[in-house]
Amino acid sequence: MLVDFTKMNGAGNDFVLIDNRDRSIQLKEEQVQRICNRQRGVGADGLLLLVPCDTGKADWAWEFYNSDGTTAAMCGNGARCFARFIERVVGKNGDVSFETGAGVIRGRFDGDIVTVDLTEPHGLQLDETLHAAAGDLPVHSLDTGVPHAVVFVPDADQAMVRELGREIRYHDHFAPNGTNVNFAQELEPGRIRVRTYERGVEGETLACGTGVTAAAIITSELKGFPPPITVQVQGGDTLEVLFDKDVDGNFTNVKLKGPADVSFHGQIEI
Repeated sequence: MLVDFTKMNGAGNDFVLIDNRDRSIQLKEEQVQRICNRQRGVGADGLLLLVPCDTGKADWAWEFYNSDGTTAAMCGNGARCFARFIERVVGKNGDVSFETGAGVIRGRFDGDIVTVDLTEPHGLQLDETLHAAAGDLPVHSLDTGVPHAVVFVPDADQAMVRELGREIRYHDHFAPNGTNVNFAQELEPGRIRVRTYERGVEGETLACGTGVTAAAIITSELKGFPPPITVQVQGGDTLEVLFDKDVDGNFTNVKLKGPADVSFHGQIEI
């Protein structure tokens, strides 16, 4: 069966998007792996299917797969690409909404820039000590739809993203499901650089929207920087994270802002 797809990227975090509003496509884990394989398929960090929203809570819904075929509740850059995809495929003008495993996400457009409202983060933990192979390591964590650990480094270029990222991702402290791992460098007040080892991709991606959001909020908490926080990602783009904090210490009105670009369209045999 030949399937039409669109290849998109959000700040270098790339995805295959497929219109499955008629629910004619049922993907198996190995099929997702093949499509996302960079040598034998299209190549992507994740795959997203546009499907009807059965709950009535949003305009549409997604089915999201990591490149290894596992499912994930949320992806910030994927959400921005998905919003743009809905706008183009459905012809939706103005705001769009879609249901994810983490809740309903809303997107809006300003030229090439897409802003999505993320679900409220939870589970903030600061200054925990992680026993790693190289010694004790201060780690911070926050769930921004999916779990993220944040480690501050003096120079992101020198961060051992693959080696240390993998160790933290599978560390007993984050068992049983593991975590995504972000290495953050403060560049100047209100501006950071982030590199991410992404769970489900099992390696570094050029950007991770939920990771950027977690790192930005944790930076604000530790350094006292007010939002917005701008974040330079490994792909070279800059994302912006905006949020409020209520009297109970909860983070609300969390928004992720940045580009969502179409790379190409094509067909692939499934």
